[in-house]
Amino acid sequence: MSALNTVALELAPPERTTSAADVAGSARTIADRCRGHGLLDRLGHVMIPGIVPEDSERPVPLTPRMDVLDFWQGLRPAIGSLPGLCTQVTVFETESDLAAKVRRLSDAGMDGVIFVGKPHGLPADDASGLTPQEALSRFRSEIAHRGVVLIPTRRGELDRLDAKCAHGATFALTQLLYSDRIVEFLRTFATRSEHRPEILLSFGFVPGAEARVGLIDWLLHDHGNDDVSREQQFVARLAASSPRHRQTSLVDLYRRVLDGAGDLGFPISVHLESPYGLSDSACETFTAMLDHWSPRPAAVPS
Repeated sequence: MSALNTVALELAPPERTTSAADVAGSARTIADRCRGHGLLDRLGHVMIPGIVPEDSERPVPLTPRMDVLDFWQGLRPAIGSLPGLCTQVTVFETESDLAAKVRRLSDAGMDGVIFVGKPHGLPADDASGLTPQEALSRFRSEIAHRGVVLIPTRRGELDRLDAKCAHGATFALTQLLYSDRIVEFLRTFATRSEHRPEILLSFGFVPGAEARVGLIDWLLHDHGNDDVSREQQFVARLAASSPRHRQTSLVDLYRRVLDGAGDLGFPISVHLESPYGLSDSACETFTAMLDHWSPRPAAVPS
């Protein structure tokens, strides 16, 4: 099976009450912004996360969000022929309901599905559906590109990723990377496992608003984990710095990660995310990253 070999831009679904006309208008604005910065032609996929409620300590309240398929259908006229990737939380669905949803996603042009487990703060008793590993096995013959989440700073992640690959994962989407810890992780994994899943390296833009809101800090948090603490400190320094320094630092991080991970034997793709919304500054930073390296060659002007 071929690798995705992609640059995937994450676009989060809006609030559930958003009208179809507003979704279409926002999609055109996003496409125009990406096009204006030379980013649109460099994308291979749009990645849509399936958003579910998480713990109450989230610094930005999470209102009910539009279904992935509804949002995807609203986006498509603006983004043209770009295929999709999405995350699907497995633990809230019966096997039959999850199977029906996966079929609809595939029929709608989703190239791959990332199976996600229990959200932050959710008691185990409230997550009685399939685990990501069970979903990987269940849909092995139905979905060519089956993804899982990879958190390189999480305890026990080497064994966890190996088990997910054994159940049928073909690619892994990393948590937002704010250090080059992933390079050491992949180097160690390569010595311990025969599996070589495609790795979607995830890079997130840090705006000045992070210093006030702390959303990225919350997304990273893992109490007592020194690797995560160092990443949180890096994000805090970026948020307090000038826009030029933020861009330079994020592009330098991208360069260190790609230069370190590129020769370890894993197919590499890139995932780009702007947790506070896709701004011009985010597009400029992402374009500068891809100027260093991209799994997709830049389009040649005709």
